[in-house]
Amino acid sequence: MSAPRPLVLCVDDEPNVLEGLALHVRRRFELLTATSGADALALAAQHPALAVVMSDMRMPGMSGAELLARLRVERPDATRLLLTGHSDLDSAIQAINEGHVFRFLTKPCPPATVLGALADGAEQHRLVTAERELLERTLRGAVRALADVLALANPTAFGSASLVRRQALELAEAVAYPLRWQLEVASLLLQLGAVALDPELLERIESGAQLQAEEQQAAARIPEVATRLLADIPRLDEARALIQLAGAPSAPPGRDPVLRTGGAILRLATDAVALERRGMDAEEILRSLRGREAHPKELVEALASLRHVTGRDAVRELSLRAVSVGMVFADDVRLASGALLVARGYEVTPGFLERSRGFAPGTVREPLRVVAASIRA
Repeated sequence: MSAPRPLVLCVDDEPNVLEGLALHVRRRFELLTATSGADALALAAQHPALAVVMSDMRMPGMSGAELLARLRVERPDATRLLLTGHSDLDSAIQAINEGHVFRFLTKPCPPATVLGALADGAEQHRLVTAERELLERTLRGAVRALADVLALANPTAFGSASLVRRQALELAEAVAYPLRWQLEVASLLLQLGAVALDPELLERIESGAQLQAEEQQAAARIPEVATRLLADIPRLDEARALIQLAGAPSAPPGRDPVLRTGGAILRLATDAVALERRGMDAEEILRSLRGREAHPKELVEALASLRHVTGRDAVRELSLRAVSVGMVFADDVRLASGALLVARGYEVTPGFLERSRGFAPGTVREPLRVVAASIRA
């Protein structure tokens, strides 16, 4: 099966120019055309797979440079080309220097040159998106491995991480939130700040016990500590911002609204999971969340519309050897001595299975109660 042809958007206020371009471009690319900047922006919003945008410089209402500057923000992965006349060279050079365009072409431009530039632009788009996807998968995999190790090493601090991740991703899917992998990373690493807390305080927080004023202050610093610990890791700026905003329901209005929404999703997921772990049922959880000003009403109602609140699917009882990757423990898993191995909500990973193979029979209390994970990222 052949790969799909790259999607190209050509913009010119003269329809006859677009018709001439279409004769050549459609042979090698999927083509969209627009006669104004506004129409081009509307088309770009409808086509996330857009690979290349080529725009004429001089158009009424919105110049090509202005259009490409807008698309740099709204469709950053799309390669941008500018078609200019000789009198527009100064503007074209300025646009290039400001990083708005990949290449500019001067009129009149032979069809072979246009096709070559579009092909180079499509290849640039392929390289950019492939690199980003590779880095995101690598980073997300590394974070999952780190969270898995920390959950095994400190089950009290990281007992809720898997549940929060799944709940946050369900909410993100329900409201079409765009920063999915950043939200997943933030969900897994939010509890990193809990490592610095006293173990007894962690137990009190998990159980929902009434905290003293100084204990409340220590618990409230968990997001702040987590963001400091992650400060030197590249490509985690947005995930750090989500963690920070999750702990700051009254964040300044000037913050990016997309990040503010992600912080609210993470805060709501964290609180919902905390209430579930304290034994509340779905209706009690929703009633409690609806009464809290920290949670936007639209997100709480999105949570209410989900099939379940925190992943309570059919529970099965299994032996340790029958547990498989992706299952989620419905109860705390404890050793025969009573020590906590992993907390309720932990999602079974290959690393956990590898470690569990070394346990002698009777080491872990059985049977284990599990459910199937409901989110696959």
